[in-house]
Amino acid sequence: MTNERHRGETALVTGANKGIGRQIARRLAAEGMTVYLGARDEGRGREAERALADEGLDVRFVQLDVTVQAQIDATVKRIEAERNRLDVLVNNAGVVVEWGVAVPEVTVEHMRAAFDINVFGTVAVTQACLPLLRRSPAGRVVNMSSPLGSLTFLSDPNHPISTRGLLPYSSSKAALNAITLVYANALREAGIRVNAANPGLVATSLNDRSPFSRGSRTPEEGAEVPVQLALMGPEGPTGDFRGSMDGAVEESVPW
Repeated sequence: MTNERHRGETALVTGANKGIGRQIARRLAAEGMTVYLGARDEGRGREAERALADEGLDVRFVQLDVTVQAQIDATVKRIEAERNRLDVLVNNAGVVVEWGVAVPEVTVEHMRAAFDINVFGTVAVTQACLPLLRRSPAGRVVNMSSPLGSLTFLSDPNHPISTRGLLPYSSSKAALNAITLVYANALREAGIRVNAANPGLVATSLNDRSPFSRGSRTPEEGAEVPVQLALMGPEGPTGDFRGSMDGAVEESVPW
């Protein structure tokens, strides 16, 4: 059952076959949206589609590797044909490539792998979706970020974030934060709001190899902030970075 509040709206969530992305797709569909569930792996994507459909939700799998332009274009073409507009884009797909790699050992290949998905993939999907977002009366873009990309925290030698040493991940999320702000400024007059979300430290496969903490928050809890940003009304913020710091859902994260 859905509460129908957002019936008629359309959303695309990348990296959505498991973890936080799957919960975001589930929550948005429960609000009455038609949700396109993007996943690189067809088998896992279709399994997620079936499971959510069994809950009575309108969730449609699309094979979407954010580093493959042909798949991005095919996804946009399908959404246009079936729904004609996009109200919500959640850029959830992300990767950590450097667990166990000390900063002096990070290679250009590590950097490229992180930026391909966390930065270039986000830009490629967003740019391709902009014509559909412009057709929405209140388009919303939510970029999944992290306090590990906060220059405020990274520049403070006494803050735990500054000791993590995740060069590709932190720098890619810092770039994503800048991208969020530039898009927010450029799309403000078009009525498209662009914000960044910090889901908190969630126990997902992204953190399986973390030497620090795998996280105590559930994917359902991690989905709370991005869903709030995806569901906000026309009066909502743009160019904001919100997240779960010390359990405070509404706390702003410093850039």
